[in-house]
Order: sequence, then C-alpha cells, then structure tokens
Amino acid sequence: MFWVYILHCADGSYYTGHTDDLERRMAQYQAGECSGYTAARLPVKCIWSQETSTREEALAAERQIKGWSRKKKQAMMRGDWQEVNRLARSQSAHPSTSSQETAFLYI
Repeated sequence: MFWVYILHCADGSYYTGHTDDLERRMAQYQAGECSGYTAARLPVKCIWSQETSTREEALAAERQIKGWSRKKKQAMMRGDWQEVNRLARSQSAHPSTSSQETAFLYI
C-alpha cells in the first residue's frame, strides 16, 4: 500500500507528499532526516492521509493536490466535497498556468 499525505508545518504552510510507509516517513520528518521544504519548517504534523493501491495513484494524487489552493485543500481535508467542486469550478474560470494536467482525485 501507498499513502498520499498532507503535513501542517510549523510556519502554518502545508506540504503534500507520498510514501509507501507513512509511519516511517513521519519518524524521518520528526528526526530531521528529510531535506527540502520541511527541513526548515519543523515540527510537522500529519493532518490528512489517504491510502492508495499503487505508487502511481499516490503520486498522481500528490501532484493534483499540490496544484490546489489552500482553501480547496482545507475543504478536502474536512470532507466538504461540495466546496471542493465549487472551488474547482471557480478555478476553471481562471485556468491555471500549470502545463501539467491531472485526473480528478477519487478519495
């Protein structure tokens, strides 16, 4: 099994990632073993995670979520799919400058 997850960083930002072992990855974050974005934003707390069947699904979900606004991520974490859909429609009126397209995340 694989996981896509969202961390809440000490500076209030969110970090989205994926892994095949969520418990081990969280221990690595807390020990300061993960370089990059979170290294300067410790401590971090896992505030949302979803299991997927394959690494490809987890990576696709990670990429999709990373492209979302903070409000859309918060709506998803609350399970407010009506708000996620509303925010998606409002974003489609203002297309992203990202050249990367992703499929809808079914969680």
